[in-house]
Amino acid sequence: MKELMNGTKWMDMDGNPIHAHGGYILFYEGYYYWYGEDRRENYYISCYRSKDLFNWEFRNHIITTESKASKIRIRTSILLKREDGKKVNLERPKVLFNEKIQKFVLWVHFENGVDYRDAACAIATCDRPDGDFIYHGHFNPYGYMSRDCTLFLDDDGTAYFVSAARDNADLHIYRLQDDYLNIASLAARGWQGEYREAPAIVKQDNIYYICTSFCTGWAPNQGKFGKASSMEGPWSVLEDFGDETTYDSQPAFIVRTENGQLLYFGDRWDGQDYFNSSYIMLPLEIMDGKMTINFFHQVMLTDTEEIIFK
Repeated sequence: MKELMNGTKWMDMDGNPIHAHGGYILFYEGYYYWYGEDRRENYYISCYRSKDLFNWEFRNHIITTESKASKIRIRTSILLKREDGKKVNLERPKVLFNEKIQKFVLWVHFENGVDYRDAACAIATCDRPDGDFIYHGHFNPYGYMSRDCTLFLDDDGTAYFVSAARDNADLHIYRLQDDYLNIASLAARGWQGEYREAPAIVKQDNIYYICTSFCTGWAPNQGKFGKASSMEGPWSVLEDFGDETTYDSQPAFIVRTENGQLLYFGDRWDGQDYFNSSYIMLPLEIMDGKMTINFFHQVMLTDTEEIIFK
């Protein structure tokens, strides 16, 4: 039986700490690919893969300061290092596979490494889920700020990019073009003035659910969720989920396993020592229009590959 302890450092199969904060899991051809922030050395984003969500194999630092960069049809600014040679910030990477162009497309929050005034999104692509991604630069969608973000792929293949705008006061929901390489439209604006960040989305019984956190820096706060019958809204008034600190976590992403189980993944940040930050995995339940998570210290994988919590 394999075991994970919530709120502790999780190790990969080589015994090294997993560096995949603010991340996202993509299931592709029998593997779960976990992408996340890696702020060590000249790295930006690292990728791990697993068949069971417990045994993680490090695959690649998919974006670094030395990554290949090229422009695409969007006017972007390509910046992977500042003039002083120091790093920029790439946060909350999310990845989808695009069937039309047969590429893995990554969207991420970009900042210049000095302050948070750029508030932009950036794009990268690759032919493989764990290859060396080509960086295509950052931009502000329709001129808006774009901070904490996520991607969501609907059942019909329509993809959405969701990000915090207007100094985090609002959440914008953008429908992407068919190749996922540009914005098609600003589909909805939600919860103006409520300062929500760290969005994660799941669809259940034809209803869309989004969970978010409030803006309190590194400190955890009460998670909330909203729902709608369409990604374009109207979206409901936000309701609480989890406890007053979302069990000392901030939403990162939601995974639906091969057997249909929903799992909430959150970052447990350490504001004093970023590299001491950890993760939690909790069962997520949706019933009667409510999103619920409860805390368990232990997450276990049985010999029959069932995930149980204690």
